[in-house]
Amino acid sequence: MRQGMSHSARSAMFAPLGQVGRAEAVAARLVDAITLGLLADEEQLPSEADLAAQFGVSTVTVREALVALRHQGLVETRRGRSGGSFVRAPANPPSDAWRERLREVSLSDLRDVGDHYLAIAGAAAKLAAERSSPEDVARLRLATGDLRTAHGIDFTRAERQFHLEVAAAAQSPRLTHEEVHLQSELGGLLWLSLGPHGTHPHEEHAAITAAIAGADGDLARKLTEEHVLGALDRLADVHLDLLAPYSADGH
Repeated sequence: MRQGMSHSARSAMFAPLGQVGRAEAVAARLVDAITLGLLADEEQLPSEADLAAQFGVSTVTVREALVALRHQGLVETRRGRSGGSFVRAPANPPSDAWRERLREVSLSDLRDVGDHYLAIAGAAAKLAAERSSPEDVARLRLATGDLRTAHGIDFTRAERQFHLEVAAAAQSPRLTHEEVHLQSELGGLLWLSLGPHGTHPHEEHAAITAAIAGADGDLARKLTEEHVLGALDRLADVHLDLLAPYSADGH
């Protein structure tokens, strides 16, 4: 798998929070960065002072956030000259862990979050077609290539990274923030490799990338919305199948 993300995506992750004094907000932003792969396993975080300056908060707030991440096992602190705070990316979840998570989400909530994500992803694709640089398009083509060979959990990560690259190519920090937030909330389920319920056709990613490279914003948006709707429909089918045995026996 290709490592790292575009500079735009990482920059958006570390943009000022807009509300000072919230250790929970800093921790949530860093958790998103780690779980989405914006920060790699074993990567050293900036110093507390640098993080405070980037987020626009106090060093005390950053220190509280890092304590929370250490308790979650997502960050470890090393002492000494080469010490600091280092990322500990979470291990892959059990192969069927997603089933329990999907059972806990109501179909209406799934559709509601899906509608929100549809709007954000479509807008990001349109703007990416209008604003992307040759470097952005090159990264999208690499992300598309990753999806051709990925399977299982690697497929889910590759799909999520593809859409993060699209958002970064839109050159809109706010859209990128929304993409990151929604990926954290829904992405692990939305982009599951669903086996018998169907796969995400690789040609869809290539078509979206081609539309962005060709500066066709309306087509990029249309193709992205169709792609997301297809994933939502597949996920809804799986959701209903998972609940069917519970409905049959009255549980």
